[in-house]
Amino acid sequence: MAEPNILYLHSHDTGRYVSPYGYAVSTPYLEQFARQGVLFRQAFCANPTCSPSRASLLTGLWPHSNGMLGLAHRGFRLNDAQRYLAGVLKSAGYHTALCGVQHEAGRPEELGYERVLQTASTYAVHVAPTAAAFLNGTEPEPFFLSVGFFETHRPFPSPTAADDPRYLRPPAPLPDMPETRRDMAGFCSSVRILDDGIGRVLAALDAAGLAERTIVLITSDHGPAFPAMKCNLTDHGLGVMLMLRGPGGWEGGRVMDAMVSHLDVAPTLFETAGLEKPAWLQGFSLLPLLRGEVTEPHDVIFAETNFHAAYEPQRCVRTGRYKYIRRYAGRERPVLPNCDAGKSKTVWLEHGWSERHVAREELFDLVFDPNECHNLIGQPDYATVAEEMRRRLHAWQLQTQDPLLNGRLIVPAGAVLDPVDGIDPDTGGAIRYEHAHPM
Repeated sequence: MAEPNILYLHSHDTGRYVSPYGYAVSTPYLEQFARQGVLFRQAFCANPTCSPSRASLLTGLWPHSNGMLGLAHRGFRLNDAQRYLAGVLKSAGYHTALCGVQHEAGRPEELGYERVLQTASTYAVHVAPTAAAFLNGTEPEPFFLSVGFFETHRPFPSPTAADDPRYLRPPAPLPDMPETRRDMAGFCSSVRILDDGIGRVLAALDAAGLAERTIVLITSDHGPAFPAMKCNLTDHGLGVMLMLRGPGGWEGGRVMDAMVSHLDVAPTLFETAGLEKPAWLQGFSLLPLLRGEVTEPHDVIFAETNFHAAYEPQRCVRTGRYKYIRRYAGRERPVLPNCDAGKSKTVWLEHGWSERHVAREELFDLVFDPNECHNLIGQPDYATVAEEMRRRLHAWQLQTQDPLLNGRLIVPAGAVLDPVDGIDPDTGGAIRYEHAHPM
């Protein structure tokens, strides 16, 4: 088989809140895609913030290994852009193109994109038709096309009549109130727009006769932009949709329940395409799982946060049963700028969120506490479990040379950060660091 084309469709802040994952959010095109391809029910990002998550997926490296500790538009950069997927595929003979969102560099050309398709905005209404026009069968093959949609990032659009807030349920971490239902209605309307955009691109792929020789990857960077979701290391923040379709066995409407990581995407694409896998990859190909050679490619999943709008270093380790989260900055109150402004955040603030205690360590039993609300740290019955999770986390930090082991992280010169005691991001008081600075 000739090297397949690769179509990478990605969204902002969607998590798993789409109908193929059982949520009452209308996404008929994503549901159709899931029934044609392979869906991973337990897929997790490496970092529930925008640039670090995407950089990890596209380099196969943890954020603290690839250098993307914060947001690209706030001054953070990859250590080595040559390890980015588009550039590696370009070196292997792929024609590389970008349409819409990328959040990993100031200039997409630095990442190995030969073409940047011009759009009036990064919203689906402009991105989808431009990507569809690219997929008209006249582009040289094999190609790697990245199609990034701004949806479902805030601000959400006004809810449509189909998303009546009276009949919606907000995400699990939030109380069921009129304000949170209205907030969820806006999210649902944004998801509808995203789904329509993805459907338009997939229809163009079919019309051009490219589907049978194109691997299609659909995912999101992290969980939705609600309190206790995006920027958090619970499954509400880490859980992402992840679906693949195309040659190499990615078909049949199969559903996988094994834990997988965004870091596994790059190794999987390289192996499926028949390309040599770079030595630096820290994830693992999912083809052995697809072929039934293994049942659990990971016995643990790791994730991290470092900088978003503000500094908030955290690490976690997750098994099939337990989640352990550790915070490193010593702060015992929420870092509010790391939650995007919205109706749900306002509700929490009005009820005293800023004064709630945040534990340095957390341990959750995911079988009896899937929403990760009851911290088991300090309970004698779980002391052995807690110690084992600490050991696993520390071993991973040593193996990957986590800079947190040497103390606080370094802010690069030119980075812009909000103060940790602020309220909303980008509302004033941000500091620009003219020189590299330890936090």
